[in-house]
Amino acid sequence: MIITRGKAHPADQLPGFIAEEDGKPVGLITYEIVGKEYEIVTMNSLAEGKGVGSALVDAVKKTAKKDGCRRLWLITTNDNTNAIRFWQKRGFALVSVHRNAVEQSRQLKPGIPLTGNDGIPIRDEIELEIAL
Repeated sequence: MIITRGKAHPADQLPGFIAEEDGKPVGLITYEIVGKEYEIVTMNSLAEGKGVGSALVDAVKKTAKKDGCRRLWLITTNDNTNAIRFWQKRGFALVSVHRNAVEQSRQLKPGIPLTGNDGIPIRDEIELEIAL
């Protein structure tokens, strides 16, 4: 279960794409369609630095454009500096900081840790988007 903006997403039930290398899965991206917007809910790569993540993002962008989508967006947490860097390098812009939003998310998913990457307290949701 993934929580973004106070909404629970059953990630295993969302549409998405799987990247494979030699017939083995090396990446996964899932998204949710809401009107003319796609929200990327999960993105994972087991082969960092090989273009897997970029290929997955491109697949979602292509599908979203084909569906007439105007905006592709996602949420990450303030501690996830690697993700923030990844998304910005692919043209996504920081559009909002939802201060202390993770407190609400913890009500839906109490297992969200208090501290994340590099010992940074997890408290804010960072929204990034790219116009299509």
